[in-house]
Amino acid sequence: MRLTKHTHACVAFTGGGDGTLLVDPGTFTPDAAKLIAEATAVLVTHEHFDHFDDAALAVELDRRPELRVYGPAAIREKLGERDGRVVAVRAGDRLEVAGFRVEVHGERHALIHEDIPLVDNVGYLVEGRVFHPGDSYRVPEAEVETLLLPTSGPWTKLGEAAEFVRAVRPARMIQVHELMLSELGQNSARMLLGEKGLTGLPLEILPAGESTDV
Repeated sequence: MRLTKHTHACVAFTGGGDGTLLVDPGTFTPDAAKLIAEATAVLVTHEHFDHFDDAALAVELDRRPELRVYGPAAIREKLGERDGRVVAVRAGDRLEVAGFRVEVHGERHALIHEDIPLVDNVGYLVEGRVFHPGDSYRVPEAEVETLLLPTSGPWTKLGEAAEFVRAVRPARMIQVHELMLSELGQNSARMLLGEKGLTGLPLEILPAGESTDV
């Protein structure tokens, strides 16, 4: 299975068959519309705009009747059911999407501030190996081989990220949700969270557009 890292929280999976599975194409991903146009199916962890470009998804759903989109109920509310092509998911669901096995974990977004309402957030475990948590450090009830670790944003905290990695105990971790960090900030996160830091596991920084086998 091949993972391609795109800007911010967006990643794509290929190699599960003939399809491309895209996760979290949001407005912080400059080529989100192009990526959606090339995807067989799209998974959305939650409704925040940096993970969910609703305008681009609506255009592509209108253009391609074969496209499928999965996410929490708020995603279906914003896009409409579209004859069942937009599917609401929740923790415990098991899906076959674009040739990939997907398990759904988690329920809520991490707390930013008491004055900011919490929204539904789910994480996706793809092929029983790679876990994308969205905006949450909630530990999935499953073994994880490769963890996609969020490192920046108003809800993140390096100490909590370290405890999350320690609890998940992956064999590998790759940075996502990095856009709010400078190059120095990303390298600092890698030092603090990485092999010689708090987790004992290398934090891989995969540049946007680059791929790796997972």
